[in-house]
Amino acid sequence: MALNLTGLYHMVSQENMDAYLHALDINIALRKIVCLLRPSKEITHDPETGHMKIRTLTTFRNFDMDFTLGKEFAEDLGPVDGRVCQTTVDWEGDKLVCVQKGEKENRGWMHWVEGDLLHLEMRVQGVVAKQVFKKVK
Repeated sequence: MALNLTGLYHMVSQENMDAYLHALDINIALRKIVCLLRPSKEITHDPETGHMKIRTLTTFRNFDMDFTLGKEFAEDLGPVDGRVCQTTVDWEGDKLVCVQKGEKENRGWMHWVEGDLLHLEMRVQGVVAKQVFKKVK
């Protein structure tokens, strides 16, 4: 049975974000801003229907994902890097895995939980960045 990730999480650490953003062709000024942000994740998850909403909240810009597990959808990444890609999110064991098909190869992310920590691993073209969030609600 899949985990229910519903909750509010605040970031406690991140690694390699600048290199990840550079691989996405984000300009240096925006990379510096993003690396200073301490985002929160607000996740609403209905395990029965497979519907999820993941809101990434910052003082600079918010980003919303609204999807059904296992169903491909057109994801507008305009707030992130101006691209649109075909995205599929589904469970692989106890990890929530996202595959984003578009102009950047091997792009996607993975969420998993260890205790009250939500881990996020983002990848693109062989570059991996990691963030860890603590559940607060």
